Amino acid sequence: MTPTAETRDSEPLFEAHALECTRDDRVLFSDLDFTLKSGQAMLIEGPNGSGKTTLLRTLCGLISPSNGEIHWCGESIRSLAEEYTREVTYIGHHAGIKEDLTGIENLRISCVLDGFEISEKQAWDTLEKMGLAGHEDLPTKVLSAGQKRRVALARLLVTEAKLWILDEPFTALDKAAVAFLLDVIRKHVDGGGIVMLTTHQDVEMISDDVKRLLLKKRGRN
Repeated sequence: MTPTAETRDSEPLFEAHALECTRDDRVLFSDLDFTLKSGQAMLIEGPNGSGKTTLLRTLCGLISPSNGEIHWCGESIRSLAEEYTREVTYIGHHAGIKEDLTGIENLRISCVLDGFEISEKQAWDTLEKMGLAGHEDLPTKVLSAGQKRRVALARLLVTEAKLWILDEPFTALDKAAVAFLLDVIRKHVDGGGIVMLTTHQDVEMISDDVKRLLLKKRGRN
């Protein structure tokens, strides 16, 4: 469901109600409640093993919660299904690219999987903006970890999704790439987008209004 002008300005677009997730016999988190409006960002914090990645995957619909509901524009994401998926760009903490394919091929395939297409020229231009000039048509297996990360993050420059869910997006990036990505995220939020992320970077550079959600590591039941 595409947000209307009224929902953008007055009502939360994203709502999580009483979320709970378990892994084996351990409850990772429970009773999580939060909302996000257009133009807001939220940092998810917590120690390793507290469930940050599981929560992000749950919020984008890749994992079903043990309990609770997630709503987008007032409707359950379970009922919205692919309509919700088109509103989300999720980038995990691994690059998630095919190493035998070039950066160009990876980007274009990722876009198709996200429900839209870009031309080869758009892909070249996008990777150049990501600082990959001269590496666009090389198999990504020959790229450094930071360059592979840039290929994965290039989707953010072309996606029209309103909701970005990012798991440690700054991993393996140099200072210049970190600054560039912070600017990309900030512009998305300033333009009315929503971002949920985990990171050790200074998120105050993204927005003056960053929500924070702290997860605590739990023991086994």
